[in-house]
Amino acid sequence: MDAVERGQSFTVTRDGHRIGELIPLRHRRRFVSREEFATMSRNAPDIDVAAFRTDQDTVADQEFGSAYDR
Repeated sequence: MDAVERGQSFTVTRDGHRIGELIPLRHRRRFVSREEFATMSRNAPDIDVAAFRTDQDTVADQEFGSAYDR
């Protein structure tokens, strides 16, 4: 585990067959600066609000009420 924590990866085998990998977790930033968000947003495609709503209506449970009533 110390080696993985330092960035080393390992292949896990059983009877000579690869069955998995042990790799270090990537540390992701939790926050994006306002400037970086604005830069990314400038290149984002426009959203068709009507199509988005139709997609949501198609997959979302439209029944209102308590989840415990099911």
